[in-house]
Amino acid sequence: MLTRVFDRSWNSSDFQPSAILFGKNEVLVEQKSPGLKKRETEVYVGNLPLDISEEEILCLLKDFSPLHVHKIQNGCKCFAFVDLGSAQNVALAIQGLNGKLFHKRKLFVNTNKRPPKSISDLANRPEELPVSEQASGEGIAQTAARAQLTPKASVDPYKTEKPRATSFAVPMEMRGSFLVLLLRECFQDLSWLALIHSIHGEVGLLVTSIVPQTPFFWAMHITKTLHQNMQALFSSLAEAEERQPYLDDSAVRRGARCLAEYHLGAYGHAWNRCWVLDRVDTWAVVMFIDFGQSATIPVQSLRSLDSDDFWTIPPLTQPFMLEKDVLSSCEVVHQILKGKITGALTFESHILKFEVFK
Repeated sequence: MLTRVFDRSWNSSDFQPSAILFGKNEVLVEQKSPGLKKRETEVYVGNLPLDISEEEILCLLKDFSPLHVHKIQNGCKCFAFVDLGSAQNVALAIQGLNGKLFHKRKLFVNTNKRPPKSISDLANRPEELPVSEQASGEGIAQTAARAQLTPKASVDPYKTEKPRATSFAVPMEMRGSFLVLLLRECFQDLSWLALIHSIHGEVGLLVTSIVPQTPFFWAMHITKTLHQNMQALFSSLAEAEERQPYLDDSAVRRGARCLAEYHLGAYGHAWNRCWVLDRVDTWAVVMFIDFGQSATIPVQSLRSLDSDDFWTIPPLTQPFMLEKDVLSSCEVVHQILKGKITGALTFESHILKFEVFK
């Protein structure tokens, strides 16, 4: 069943800063947030086959004492973060597996660190995004021009140089050009888009998905309206779960609105709304619009959900960008972050900037 039960209602000024959405017995369970710090014992494994299982990933790293694996499928990409228990095992795994062929794919194995600053390092990490927009929202060309016109200050050899701000490209699935197409295909009424810019001040955000090693993430803005929408949507999907027919093979194509099982980590699976982005043979790449997560799933597992009755409630999640940090660990998914909205990106104004309270 998909229906979720809540032990309290929230509004924008009344929320708990740390909790898990999908707790045991389908009740919201509070616990401390693990924070945003990276884990030195985790190794990043990239360019994995789409159909690989977590058990196969553990087997791949069996010589390095793997403890836990977190597999992620982002569109047509598949990668994983594996806890090896010690920094020494991480170093050995990188030395032994990086660049090796696995299922005719060249593996990219590296430490679970923030993205490298050099262009050559970025070329060796295809899952990471190239530089295109400053965290402040400025274009890179404007920043470069200003740097050339500004005279260099004298250097004090006894002062420590401040690290330069790292820049990140806006992920394709968060860009306005992509989202407008998706939303127009899914929803008849888009008047709720105007409410995005009304979010300001202190807020609680329930993280549903992240773009690893970047400041970008998808989250639900916790309000009383969100609570009501979640109950209404999940109740209707729970009732439709059994009676909705599976899609015909010919109907699985880009733009199809459908119902598919969404993986909730340790809390199992649940059926949720999704939109077909692409199809590759017997696999469909879908976007779960209420979680901001894309996934590659078997075509035969998709159920029909084309009735407009299921698409009257706006997406539960929206894109955000951390103001001063990056998300290096998937442990923040299903956690609530407490902070404040500080503005929006200049060229992607639907993406709000968020500063976490320390």
